[in-house]
Amino acid sequence: MNTKYLWILLVVLSFSSCKEEDDFVDAPAERPALTAGNADFSNFVAIGNSLTAGFTDNALFIAGQENSIPNILSQQFALVGGGSFNQPLMNDNTGGMIIPGTDDLPYRLIFNGSGPQPLNEFLESNNLPVPPVTTNVTENLMSTFNNMGVPGAKVSHLLFDGYAALNPYYARMATAPNATIIGDAIAQNPTFFSLWIGNNDVLGYALSGGDGTNPITDSGTFTAAYNTLIQSLTANDTKGVIANIPSVATIPHFTTVPHNPLDPTNPDFGSQIPLLNTVFGALNQIFTALGETDRMIVFNTDAPSAVIIKDETLNNLSNEITGALMSNPAFPIFVEQNLGLPAAAAPLVANLMGVAYGQARQATENDLLVLPSSAVIGQVNSNFFNFLISEGLSPQLAGTFALEGITYAMDDKWILLPSEQEEILAATNIFNQVISDAATQNGLALVDANMLMQLLADGNFVSGNFNPSSSLVLGGVFSLDGVHPNSRGYALIANEFMKAIDDAYESNFEASGNLVDTGNYPTNYSPTLQ
Repeated sequence: MNTKYLWILLVVLSFSSCKEEDDFVDAPAERPALTAGNADFSNFVAIGNSLTAGFTDNALFIAGQENSIPNILSQQFALVGGGSFNQPLMNDNTGGMIIPGTDDLPYRLIFNGSGPQPLNEFLESNNLPVPPVTTNVTENLMSTFNNMGVPGAKVSHLLFDGYAALNPYYARMATAPNATIIGDAIAQNPTFFSLWIGNNDVLGYALSGGDGTNPITDSGTFTAAYNTLIQSLTANDTKGVIANIPSVATIPHFTTVPHNPLDPTNPDFGSQIPLLNTVFGALNQIFTALGETDRMIVFNTDAPSAVIIKDETLNNLSNEITGALMSNPAFPIFVEQNLGLPAAAAPLVANLMGVAYGQARQATENDLLVLPSSAVIGQVNSNFFNFLISEGLSPQLAGTFALEGITYAMDDKWILLPSEQEEILAATNIFNQVISDAATQNGLALVDANMLMQLLADGNFVSGNFNPSSSLVLGGVFSLDGVHPNSRGYALIANEFMKAIDDAYESNFEASGNLVDTGNYPTNYSPTLQ
C-alpha cells in the first residue's frame, strides 16, 4: 500500500514539474525598445522611379502613393525621430493624367472578375459613371517633396537637366524647368536617403520584347551615372539604403502568359486545326528538306498548342520557302483545293508564305511572352491584313492568314527570346555589381531585391502568416500590371528595407517588433475607389 501511494505521488509531481516547465518555455520574450541606432531619420528623402513613387495597377494615384515604400518607411521612422514626409500626390484615384496636345495617361487597372481591365472601360461596360481625370501635367505643385520617385526614370535621368520637359510626373514636382531630380533631392539636405533606381535601364528593353525601341543602358553610362548619384547623396556622410535590380524573369509580366495558350477545345481555334496542319504540312516538308526541323509547325488536337512567333535570330528562309513551293508542280493544285484560290495565284501564295514564315517557329517554354500579348493572341493583325488585301487576297482569306500566333508569326515586341533574356541577365548582373560595390564602399544598407523576387517566384518567401508568390492576382504581391507590386507587396518590401537598415546601422525595427503587418495592406483596389 505504501509503495502504491508513493508511485501516485511521483506521477503527480512529474505532471506538476512538466506544467511549470511548459509555463516557463511559453512565456513571451520581452522585446527591446525601438532605436534608430546610428541612423538619423529626421529628414528622410527617397529617390527613384515608379517603385519609389508607389506606382501600381499601371498608374499613379493617391491610394497607391499613400502605400508607397517610402511613405510606409516614414511612418516607422517617425517612431524614432523621423520628420514629416511630403509626397507629390495626384488629384484623384483614377490613375490618369491630362497631357495637353498628346494622349492622356490611362486610367488605372481594376480586376473585373476574370482579369485586368482599365477602370473607365469597366465602368462604361457596366453603365456606371466614369470619374473625370483631374490631374493636369501643367499644374506644378510648387513645393519640395520627400518622395522623389519619378515613374519611367532611368539612372541617367536623375542627373538630366530639364528632365521635367520629358516626364510628366517630374513636371508636376520640379522646382524649376532646368532642375534635376537629384538636385531637388539634395537641396533638401536629407539626413537619410533611399535610392532604388536602375530597373528601367533593363526593364524598358524587356517590356518592348527586346525589339530595340528601348535599348538596355550601356554599362559605362550606368556605372558613371550611378556612382555620381551615390557621391552626391553621401557627400556629407549621409547614411542611406539602396536596392538592386530584380531579374525580369521573376515578375508576372513575363511569366503569366504560357507559350502554349491555344486550346483545341476552343471552337474558334479547334475547328481550324485540320486546315492549319494541312497548310503548314507543306511548309514543314520544306523545313525538313532544309534540315530545319526545329521550325516545324504543328497544332495539337488533344493538348494546348504553342503560338507561332518570329525569331530574328534564325536564318531568313523566305527565298528558300518561296522557291521550293514554286518548283513543286503540286502546289497550284494545293492552292486550289485548300485555299479556294485559282491555280494562277500559286506564285503569289508562295511569295506570301516565304515572307510570313521565313523566320517563324513555334514558341517553347524558354520563350517569355509579355503580359499584353494575351489580348492579341488569335486576333487579326491589322497591318498584315491590310498588306494581304493589297496583294489581292479577299478580306476573308486575309483575315484567316493574319491571326496573331496562329497564322501570323507574332512580332518581336510580344516575346522575349532566350537570346534577349541572356542580354538582360548579363546587364542586370553588371548593374547589380555596381550597386553592391557602392553599398560596400560607402557603408550603405543594401536591399537584395533580386533575391527577394526570386524567392517570391519560387514560392519560398514567408511573411508572418502570409505566404506570397509572384503569381498575378492570386500571389498577393504584384499589382494588375504584372510589373509593380500592389500595396501589400510594397509593405513587404518596406519591411526588407527596414531589415537592411537594421543590419547596417544597428537600428532594431525587426527585433523590436516594428516591422509593418503586411496583412493590413490591400491587394486590390475597388472600382468604387475614385
